[in-house]
Amino acid sequence: MVLQVQTSTYEAKTQEIAKQLLAATQENRSFFASLRDQMRWDDKLLAWAMSNPGLRVQLFRFIDTLPALHSKSEIASHLQEYLGDESVELPAALKGMLNFANPDSVPGQVAATTVGTAVETLAHKYIAGENIKQVIKTVERLRKEKMAFTIDLLGEAVITEAEAQSYLERYLELMQQLVEASKNWAVIPAIDEADGEPLPKVQVSVKLTAFYSQFDPLDAKGSEQRVSDRIRILLRRAKELGAAVHFDMEQYAYKDITLNILKKLLVEEEFRQRTDIGITIQAYLRDSEEDVKNVISWLKQRGYPLTIRLVKGAYWDQETIKAAQKHWPQPVYNDKAATDANFETITQLLLENHQYVYSAIGSHNVRSHARAIAIAESLNVPRRRFELQVLYGMGDKVAKALVDRGYRVRVYCPYGELLPGMAYLIRRLLENTANSSFLRQNLENRPIEELLAAPVVDVSHAEAQREVGAAASADLNFGGRREENGGFVGAADTDYAEEEGRRKAVEAFASVRQQLGKTYLPLVNGEYVNTAEFVDSLNPSNFSEVVGKVGLISVEQAEQAMKAAKAAFPGWRKTPVEERARILRKAADLMEQRRAELSAWMVLEVGKPVKEADGEVSEAIDFCRYYADEMERLDKGVIYDIPGETNRYIYQPRGIAVVISPWNFPLAIACGMTVAALVSGNCTLLKPAETSSVIAAKLTEILVDAGFPQGVFQYVPGKGSQVGAYLVNHPDTHVIAFTGSQEVGCRIYADAATLKPGQKHMKRVIAEMGGKNAIIVDESADLDQAVVGVVQSAFGYSGQKCSACSRVVVLEPIYDTFVQRLVEATKSLNIGEAELPSTQVGPVIDANARDRIREYIEKGKAEAQLALELPAPEHGYFIGPVIFSEVSPNAVISQQEIFGPVLAVIRVKDFQEALAVANGTNYALTGGLYSRTPSHIQQAQTEFEVGNLYINRTITGAIVARQPFGGFKLSGVGSKAGGPDYLLQFLEPRAVTENIQRQGFAPIDGVD
Repeated sequence: MVLQVQTSTYEAKTQEIAKQLLAATQENRSFFASLRDQMRWDDKLLAWAMSNPGLRVQLFRFIDTLPALHSKSEIASHLQEYLGDESVELPAALKGMLNFANPDSVPGQVAATTVGTAVETLAHKYIAGENIKQVIKTVERLRKEKMAFTIDLLGEAVITEAEAQSYLERYLELMQQLVEASKNWAVIPAIDEADGEPLPKVQVSVKLTAFYSQFDPLDAKGSEQRVSDRIRILLRRAKELGAAVHFDMEQYAYKDITLNILKKLLVEEEFRQRTDIGITIQAYLRDSEEDVKNVISWLKQRGYPLTIRLVKGAYWDQETIKAAQKHWPQPVYNDKAATDANFETITQLLLENHQYVYSAIGSHNVRSHARAIAIAESLNVPRRRFELQVLYGMGDKVAKALVDRGYRVRVYCPYGELLPGMAYLIRRLLENTANSSFLRQNLENRPIEELLAAPVVDVSHAEAQREVGAAASADLNFGGRREENGGFVGAADTDYAEEEGRRKAVEAFASVRQQLGKTYLPLVNGEYVNTAEFVDSLNPSNFSEVVGKVGLISVEQAEQAMKAAKAAFPGWRKTPVEERARILRKAADLMEQRRAELSAWMVLEVGKPVKEADGEVSEAIDFCRYYADEMERLDKGVIYDIPGETNRYIYQPRGIAVVISPWNFPLAIACGMTVAALVSGNCTLLKPAETSSVIAAKLTEILVDAGFPQGVFQYVPGKGSQVGAYLVNHPDTHVIAFTGSQEVGCRIYADAATLKPGQKHMKRVIAEMGGKNAIIVDESADLDQAVVGVVQSAFGYSGQKCSACSRVVVLEPIYDTFVQRLVEATKSLNIGEAELPSTQVGPVIDANARDRIREYIEKGKAEAQLALELPAPEHGYFIGPVIFSEVSPNAVISQQEIFGPVLAVIRVKDFQEALAVANGTNYALTGGLYSRTPSHIQQAQTEFEVGNLYINRTITGAIVARQPFGGFKLSGVGSKAGGPDYLLQFLEPRAVTENIQRQGFAPIDGVD
C-alpha cells in the first residue's frame, strides 16, 4: 500500500512557494558539473565522494583519523593506506597524487599538505570558528545578511566530571562574550524584533548529556539531579545576560529522559514564565509526532510558550546499527520519504498550535521550508511564533532566499577546534553526499517536479522495516527464533531507556528482597535432599545481608548423584534430539519470563550491576536456544555415500558430565556449560561456586520446570576441595567442564589424565582459566573512544571478568594525554552498592578476594607509579578502582591475574613493541586494539595472540554466535563457548559403513 501525503489545501501554495525559492537558488544549478574542473581540492573531494561510494567510505574514515595525525609523514602514509584500499576506485588526479614511494618523500609531503589543507577548508565551511573571536566575526557577518544565530560548542566527548564542569563554564563564558559584543550591534528589525516584542540577540544551543559524564537513563533520578543543578546555573546566568538557551536532542536512548528533565525543570517557579528557551524534536523518530502532542499538552498546562526546533535528525546510521545489534525495534524511519512526510505532519501540528508553541523549522529541503511557509501564511501565524533554521555552511542560498521573502532565519553555528570537531564535520559530509540529500539532488539537476514532489511513503514496507528489529525480540517471548541473513538471532537485552524496563527492575528487587534468607537444597535424582552442612551466601554490597542458605552435599551424596546419573543415562541418550532441544527452548522461555527477577538475584548475590546482570540473562537464554539449534544440526550427521555403500558420520553422547561453574557469571556460564552437556545427551551434575549457589538454585528451578527428567540434571553444591575433587576423579565421569582459576584448572587437567580403577575411557576436559588481557592504544586512536572503552573493560563488574582489561599498552606519543584522561574518567565513576542504578563499580565477591586484591595493590605501589586509587565504601567488600602508570611489562601486576579493579598502564615506543608486550604473558584470552591505522589493524589480526580480539570497542561482553568465547596458551583448553564446534566436546563421533550390494546388485541413484 502506497500512501501519498495528503494533498491538502496547503499543497498548491507549497508548490508555488517552493518553485519561487528554488528559482532564487537556481544560479547554483550548474555548479556540480563544473566541480571536477575546479582547482579547489575541498570541492573535488566532495564531488568524488558523491560519485564513488567506495571512495566516500574510505575518505571519510581518513578524515575521521586526521585529528590524531601529527606529522605530514603520518598523514601521507594514512592517505595511502585508506585510499590505496582495493575497494577504492581512484580518480586519476588522486591516483597520481598518491603515487609516492615513501611518506617522507617530497611527493608524499605535497600530498599530505594538499589533502590536509583541503580537509581544513572543508571544516571551515561547516564550523563557524575555532574560538569565540572568530565566532563573533561570523555572527556579525550573518547579522549583516539579516540572519539570526544559535551557537553550539563542539569538542571532545564529555567522559569526565571535570569535562562536564568545563562544558558549563565554557557556555557561561561564551554567553558573556557574545552578549558583551552584542551591545555594539545595531538593531535589525527582521531578527531582533517580532510583533513589537524584542527578541534576544544571543542564543546558544546545548546538549543535556554534556552536563553529567555518567548520564544514563537507567539512573534517571540521579542523572536528572546532576544535570538539573548545572542547567539551573546556565539558565539563571542566561536570564541575567538576556541570552536565549536551546536544548538539542541527541541519541534516541536519551530522548525520553531529556524531555522529562526539561518538563520538570521548566515548570519550576523560577523558570515557568521563561519563553526564551527551546527544545528539539527529531522527525526521523517514529514516535516524534506523539512526543510533540505530549509537549504541546504540557505547554498548555504550563501557560507560557517555548520554542520547538523541528529537525530531521543527525544520528540515523548510529540508531539503525544499535537497534539491529541489540535486536530492538528500529526507532527511526528507514525511508527518507517517511521522515519527510512525518516532518510535514509535525510542521503542521506545531503551526496549528502557534498560540502555545513557537516553531523553528530546521531543514535544507526547499519543499520543507515552503510547506512551513504555506501553512504559516494560511493560518496567519504571528512572526514571533515562527522561524526557519539552517545549518552553517549548508543551504546558504536557501537561507538568503528565505530572508529575501521577509522570514526570520536562524543559522545553527557550531564552533570549536577543527580537529575535535571532526565527528560533526563527518555527519555533515555524510548528509551532503547521501543519495537522498536534497542539496545533492539539487546539484545534480534533478527535475523540479521530482525535487518538490510530496513525499510518497510505502506504508507496508515502512511497517515491515520497523518489525525487523521488533520481530526478533518479540518472537523470543514465545520461544520462536528468527533467522537473520541465515544467522542466529539472540535475545534482546532490556532497554532501560524505556520506563517499563526500569519499573520491572524495581518490582523485581522488591519481590526478591522478600525471599532473602531462604534455604536451598541440592537436587539429587529428582529430589531436594537435606544436608549436614550449610553455607550462607552473602550480599557482597552489604555482607550483613544473607541472600540464602545453601545445603552442601557430602561425598556420600555425591556418589548417590553419580549413581542416579548413570542409571538415567541409557534413557536420556535415546531421547530424540528434537525432544532435548524442545526442553532447552522451554528453559529459555522461562528465563525470559523471569528475566528481571534473575537479574535481581545476580545483583544481590554476586554484586553485579543491573545492566550487566540483564545482559547475562540474555546470554543464558542465547546458550539454550543456540545449542538447541546446533544439536539439531549435528544430529543430521554427514553422509559420505558412494555407489554400493552407505557411509554415515554421526555423533553420540559421552556419558556423565560434571560442570564446575564460576561465581562471576553465575547464570550464563553455569547455564551454557550445563545445557551444552544436556542437549548432547549427557547426564549432568552442576557444582556451582559456593558464593553463587543461590543463582544456580534458581537455574535449577528453571531446568526442572522445563522438563529435564530426574537423574538427567542434578544440582550438587559442595566444597570444591572435597565434592569437586571427588567428582573430577570419579571413574564414571566422562566430561569435565570447568571455568575458574588457572591453578584449579591445571589440577583438574592433571587429575583427569590419571586413569582410575574401573575407568574405561579417557576423560575430556574443557577448561577456561582466565587471562591477563591487554588493550593496545596507538597514536591514531580516537581517544574519546579508547578512554571510555578501557574504563568499561577494566572496571566493569570491578574487573572480575576473565575477559577484563588489566593492562593498557600505550604508544609513547599519546601516553601522557591518555593517562591523564583515563584517570579523570575513572574518577568520575560511581562506586556503590550494585543495586543502585547509578552504580558503575560495585563490590568484589568476598573478603578473600578483597584481601588478595589489596596485596596486589601494595605490590604495585612498590614496582610502579600510583596514578589513581579511589576510596570505597566500608560496609561491603569494596575496592575503589586503582590505576598504575609507568609499569614494567615484567612487573608482577603486569603478569599475574588479579581479578579486581586494578589496571596497569605500560608505555611503549612503537606498535611492534606494543604487540610484543601484549603477547608477553602466559595467557591468550581477550585483547583489544584502539587504532585508525589500517596496517596496525591488519597486523593485530594476525599477530595478537588472543582467542578473542576486539578492535575499536570494549573487550568484554562476548555474545553467543557473534563472538564465540575462549582462549589458548594457559587461558584454557577446548573450543569456544557459543560457537559452532562447542558441542563436539560433549560428543563422540562415529562412522558407520554398510555394504548395500546383494549378490552383486545395488541400487544406483539416477539410474532407472
